[in-house]
Amino acid sequence: MTIHVEGLVAIVLFYVLILFVGIWAAWKNKNSGVGEGIDRSESIMVGGRDIGLFVGGFTMTATWVGGGYINGTAEYVYLPGFGLAWAQAPFGYALSLVVGGLFFAKPMRSRGYVTMLDPFQQLYGKRMGGLLFIPALMGEIFWSAAILSALGATLSVIVDININMSVVISALIAIFYTLVGGLYSVAYTDVVQLFCIFLGLWISVPFALSNPAVSDIGVTAKKTIYQSPWLGKIEPEDNWLWADNFFLLMLGGIPWQVYFQRVLSASSATYAQVLSFLAAFGCLVMAVPSVLIGAIGASTDWNQTTYGSLPPKDKDESDMILPIVLQHLCPPYISFFGLGAVSAAVMSSADSSILSASSMFARNIYQLAFRQSASDREIVWVMRLTIFVFGALATAMALLTGSVYGLWYLSSDLVYVIIFPQLLSVLFVKGTNTYGSVAGYIFGLLLRIGGGEPYLKLPPFIYYPGWVTQEKVHHLTGDVEHFVQQRFPFKSVSMVASFLANVFFSYLTKYLFESGMLSHKYDFLDAVVSKHSKEIMDKATLVSNHDNIILSEMAPVRQVLGASLAGTFTNTEVLSDDGASSPEAFHNED
Repeated sequence: MTIHVEGLVAIVLFYVLILFVGIWAAWKNKNSGVGEGIDRSESIMVGGRDIGLFVGGFTMTATWVGGGYINGTAEYVYLPGFGLAWAQAPFGYALSLVVGGLFFAKPMRSRGYVTMLDPFQQLYGKRMGGLLFIPALMGEIFWSAAILSALGATLSVIVDININMSVVISALIAIFYTLVGGLYSVAYTDVVQLFCIFLGLWISVPFALSNPAVSDIGVTAKKTIYQSPWLGKIEPEDNWLWADNFFLLMLGGIPWQVYFQRVLSASSATYAQVLSFLAAFGCLVMAVPSVLIGAIGASTDWNQTTYGSLPPKDKDESDMILPIVLQHLCPPYISFFGLGAVSAAVMSSADSSILSASSMFARNIYQLAFRQSASDREIVWVMRLTIFVFGALATAMALLTGSVYGLWYLSSDLVYVIIFPQLLSVLFVKGTNTYGSVAGYIFGLLLRIGGGEPYLKLPPFIYYPGWVTQEKVHHLTGDVEHFVQQRFPFKSVSMVASFLANVFFSYLTKYLFESGMLSHKYDFLDAVVSKHSKEIMDKATLVSNHDNIILSEMAPVRQVLGASLAGTFTNTEVLSDDGASSPEAFHNED
């Protein structure tokens, strides 16, 4: 393959556009929120909490619509034996935004949190917050890696250059403007990103459809011509597996900092809900061209194209079906425009996950767990350093990936099984404590890891009912790989078990300590008897020598916090059902 100068020029132009918008957004909003008493670090994390409907709608949609989304959807529609029936991401993530908007956006935004981990640390303490940071970080890194992996696939089709170097350069650009502008740069580049994807793909689809090598996709949807029908089907024995993966996307798509970053930056709780619903619609709309391109790939006689006699599936290049269709079934000028737009969009969609991971580390690990007296300037520099480190981590992983869609599922797994039940407990179940949280964490982790993970070649040590041994043939090498497929919905069962363990052990330890069956000295996590933090003591009743001591009768306990933490955890409604209070009230309380 030769270097296509036009393709390279198109990529450079789109990259420069994204970079310009990112720097412009940083310059335009450099003082936003600071005048209202919002720290610079918080402004980087959630903007000035003034993201409006237009930019907010685009940036919320871009939570999931990026390189992995468009490439992965096209890949699964194209893959024989899967098809549209198994391309669950569009509906799964759209529903996750609806559920998030209905139940989670309002309580999180109205309580004025800065990151998703804030309520966990507020109720369960800094150590538990640190434990929950691990799956959250892994999720963000996996997600960024999947995006950059999709970028490598796209670029390898356009130009025959060092793909590793192109991925590294792309990641550096995204890291650079995220370092400079934080959430504002992420949000404004998201607007350009979605326009690029929308225009780039929709301009290409009519040309690809009209290519002489492409059969009528209406016919190939149900009839076998070049491969099995692209609509696909769900075999009866796979029903539970399909449902398990769907719930993983729908519910596992909620507890992500990359989503709550947008929710918490909205100008009000109601706006956060509206943005979620708009984004759900946007997810479905943006998936349409990807589905069509996957269908076109399944309807093509590749022998008539410049691609070669073997179809992509027989070259193990199914994950690159979208750029392959654009390259080989469209006129050169259309293909370069489409591929350039998609490449730039993919590059810019890695930024939000990197910002999310660094926000959680700087605030919930560095500031709240280790350096409560840290200055705002210090937190900003920690964020900048971790943006670079996490960006480098994601880039390294991107160069060692398998299926884009596989990484997608993998990144949602631990978030779904561990963080989602914890989020349910901390927001909606009164009386859960750190002991229950630890128990739920362990239960969820063991049950999920026990089921194995074929993408990591991790064998199972728990064989759930209905497991089967499958084989995967690598067409280029002829190697046959055997792996265990769990057809039982063990991920969802692990999630439910984690939630029930949290509730059960919370109430059990509460009863044991408060009834005197366990001595107070064994409350080593200070989760039941010794709740010293003001924010979680307001509704607690301490039991001492069988006399109830109501907290309001005691002298108030003040935390030793830095000035930059004013208003961090002043919310006393974490255990109440009232979500109407505003974050401004929390700041004023201090």
